[in-house]
Amino acid sequence: METFDVLVIGSGSGATIADAAVQTGRRVALVERDAFGGTCLNKGCIPSKMVIYPADLVCQIKQAERLGVRARIEEVDFGFIMERMRRSISEDRRPLEEAVRRTEGLTYYNTTGEFVSDYTMRVGEETIKAKNIFIVSGARPLIPPIKGLEGVKYLTSSNVWDLRELPKSMIIAGGGFIAAEMAHFFSAMGVDITIISRSPRLLKNLEPEVSDTMTQALRSRMSIQTGLEVTEVSEKGGLKEVTTADKGGKTQIFRAESLFIAAGLRSNADLLQPEKTGVELDERGFIRVNEFYETSKPRIWAFGDAIGRAMFKHVANKEAELVWHAFSHGHKEALNYDQIPYAIFTWPQIASVGLTEEEALRRGKRILIGLSNYADTAKGEAMGEEDGFVKVVVEDETYKVLGAHIVGPEAPTLIQEVIDVMNAGDGSVYPILDAMHIHPALPEVVQNAFHNLRRLDQGRRTSETV
Repeated sequence: METFDVLVIGSGSGATIADAAVQTGRRVALVERDAFGGTCLNKGCIPSKMVIYPADLVCQIKQAERLGVRARIEEVDFGFIMERMRRSISEDRRPLEEAVRRTEGLTYYNTTGEFVSDYTMRVGEETIKAKNIFIVSGARPLIPPIKGLEGVKYLTSSNVWDLRELPKSMIIAGGGFIAAEMAHFFSAMGVDITIISRSPRLLKNLEPEVSDTMTQALRSRMSIQTGLEVTEVSEKGGLKEVTTADKGGKTQIFRAESLFIAAGLRSNADLLQPEKTGVELDERGFIRVNEFYETSKPRIWAFGDAIGRAMFKHVANKEAELVWHAFSHGHKEALNYDQIPYAIFTWPQIASVGLTEEEALRRGKRILIGLSNYADTAKGEAMGEEDGFVKVVVEDETYKVLGAHIVGPEAPTLIQEVIDVMNAGDGSVYPILDAMHIHPALPEVVQNAFHNLRRLDQGRRTSETV
């Protein structure tokens, strides 16, 4: 049985650990059950944004008429868009995988690993052992126990990238990030979309104003059904038939050519049988870790989607950095999950960082709220942007930025200055207020939100200007 200094399970952000370990002279085993590069490269961030950008262009062209530009879309080549995405990912992945296979001191196992005893894993026909183990095994689509689902073909965020033919209609079961982004993409491609969400509103963890603005925009392009539970699925006459029930038990039936299940994600940890090496899982099946990503077993760490805390690639990358620093230098540092940024690439775009108003109040904080509309800036007016806005949450007295939430064009870019301020100095609003912003440009809408701070009185916005 071969013994390694380091075993890394997962080639997404786990590759960072494997590379660093090799660079420091350690013997490393890297196990990957799927394509090299993990979810982000193969089934997540990269493929989704490559196909969503053309969808953005479609929406932009269609909305150009309100500015006096009358353009016509002659064709949207779905096959070309999908093949371009697949080719690009393959071209990115191939040299990475070849380099890994050639790296001295690194043994790559492209198979599902399974723990058989303490610090010991079976990989294919071999059994290996490691002194230190990093579980970065990612997550896969959660498939709910819906009656009849096993008997029909359906799409998920894993297999949708293999789609060759564009369906005429699609039901998307789910109301989260993946559901919203895929609804935007397929709608722009010309598919008749119906979203069925169990939650009373889409993207339920967002600021309600942001969720409502996005939902209203999507409703102009598709059908959105909220507060409905999918209870049964069948296939009749070439169509998927989806039966739903509301809280009162009233049923409805929806039909479409294609069905997309976007009900969330589940950890891949169960595939590894980590309990055989003393690693505990939580009630949802994610690996249980402390604030330093240490599992219940000494010298075994876990991070990324496998632990289910904040399932974004940039978070996993940061976690990898902290884990390696603790492992190699003995300095432990906890990540502040209250400052996690993320974006949702719908139309309109959404970006968020930190606490919402409700979260801040629930924690007993005295807060200030600032609002600013795109339309109230010169650039926003020039763009004809009617619905976009920025909402910021600031701690009263300290003026520390607690959160920011943007819906509108370039939201993921605009929010970056807020992210930077939250992570620098005392995290206060003053750098944004004091810095000169180019006029006329969209960042003025962010600065204006901080200029418009109002105090809250028992959770209600008042007219008292700060």
